[in-house]
Amino acid sequence: MKFILFLSLPLYALDQWTKQLVLRFISPYDARIVVPDFFSLVNITNTGAAFGSFRGNNTFFIVISIIALLIVVSLLARRQQPDILRDVSLALLLAGILGNLTDRLLYGHVIDFLLFNLHIRYADPWPAFNVADSCITIAVVLFIFHSLWKQKNPG
Repeated sequence: MKFILFLSLPLYALDQWTKQLVLRFISPYDARIVVPDFFSLVNITNTGAAFGSFRGNNTFFIVISIIALLIVVSLLARRQQPDILRDVSLALLLAGILGNLTDRLLYGHVIDFLLFNLHIRYADPWPAFNVADSCITIAVVLFIFHSLWKQKNPG
């Protein structure tokens, strides 16, 4: 459990710290260009889910986040033997859920600030996201990898 906290808490703190910097130094819907035509820092509010879908459902997402948080904590509490990939995935998921849940409870929306222009059709620019979103995305990728690995190597 110490390992989980060692990974989750700093990532949660990084998420909250970066969002505070954005709130302090970047006006809403303003952009600070970091790499021209590729990467900017912005201050965008998101009351929905990924890619801004289901906007205006903050209360629903608070409930979903609390349920997800309870599931992750119960999985961590029930773990029988160490499984590094599973544990890292759960630690990242925990940090991501806590980061975005904190925003929803404090501000009524999630603060997104990383904006990439990947020059991809239908995703130009890629929707803004934050550190918590990154943690959740990496956790999902690791869970998929973990599931495939377990199927390939049972036991």
